[in-house]
Amino acid sequence: MDKLHSLALILIMAALTAALRFLPFVMFSKGTPKTIVYLGNLLPNAIMAMLVVYCLKNVSFTASSHGIPEALAVFLVAVLHKWKHNMLLSILGGTAAYMLLVQAVF
Repeated sequence: MDKLHSLALILIMAALTAALRFLPFVMFSKGTPKTIVYLGNLLPNAIMAMLVVYCLKNVSFTASSHGIPEALAVFLVAVLHKWKHNMLLSILGGTAAYMLLVQAVF
């Protein structure tokens, strides 16, 4: 692939990426439809619930740790989020606690 072809591909990808980013602002310049607002309020919680289910789907309660590290990490995430209302802190705190429990305790 020569340099001109590579440059053309990069410019096309950049233009398409920019167009896709600007498209919602152009489409909804007169106001956001109620359906989009509803989905914007509903989907973050639904996605978080799906992530929790996905993360806990392979937990074995008959294995040596009996799911205790996972349960403690989920509890810590809930407590941190209720306390500080900071999603990043909750996720990082739960991940750190889970890794510490798995590596050092169980």
